[in-house]
Amino acid sequence: MEALAGQDRAPRAIVIENVSGLFNSHGGRDFEAVCAALAGAGYRYGALEIDAAAYVPQSRVRCVIIATLEAAPRHAAPSGARAVREAHARLPAPLQARWIDWRLPAPPRRNADLAALLEPDDQVTWRSDAETDALVRLMGELHRQRLAAALATGERRVATVFRRMRGGQQRAEARFDGLAGCLRTPGGGSSRQFVLVADEGRVRSRLLTPREAARLMGLPESYRLPANANAGLHLAGDGVVAPMVRHLAAEILEPLLSGARASAAA
Repeated sequence: MEALAGQDRAPRAIVIENVSGLFNSHGGRDFEAVCAALAGAGYRYGALEIDAAAYVPQSRVRCVIIATLEAAPRHAAPSGARAVREAHARLPAPLQARWIDWRLPAPPRRNADLAALLEPDDQVTWRSDAETDALVRLMGELHRQRLAAALATGERRVATVFRRMRGGQQRAEARFDGLAGCLRTPGGGSSRQFVLVADEGRVRSRLLTPREAARLMGLPESYRLPANANAGLHLAGDGVVAPMVRHLAAEILEPLLSGARASAAA
């Protein structure tokens, strides 16, 4: 990164996206190492904690670090999420001195929930009743209560389900809040997300499709997915949420770089 900054074509701005655990992994040393590398290359930087649920119906909390060589307002400390403030407080003073408190306005309110992004029932492959029963049996008491409450409404209710290890046992955890769980790459059985539908006293289940995963990342219907389902799911699970990137670009990156171009032309 130092060599890159020394070149005429060094990026004027860099955006790094990672899981929110980067803020405190290894006691904050990983976040500090990223900031130190950026500082060593001449950048100033700041970070945001962003949940993709503000843009798409998917719970996906991320650490976003924005670094720049351009002039930007400095702030002594971040004003955003607690994870950002704590990560900043752990930085050594020389790295804190290079901090920028990026301000990202709230995006327009999201107007679609999970159910609106799903394929029609007759265009997907449903699992057998026995497989669905086995999935339900993996639920703990809290999640069974949520399912029972959904059935009691008599209305169509949609949830997503992940299988996780809890206390050495595999458990199925469902959410009926209109959001999908955080998409993952399909590296194992527990990484595949299920769709659970409770309707008219019946419970059905199936796997989330690659196209649905693409929609949950904010990709348009015209986006060409790999023919292989696992490849499509990997692409979505390892990607960045497109509307979030567009918002960052419009509110922070484009004004920043436009100001730099205007200064250069003056």
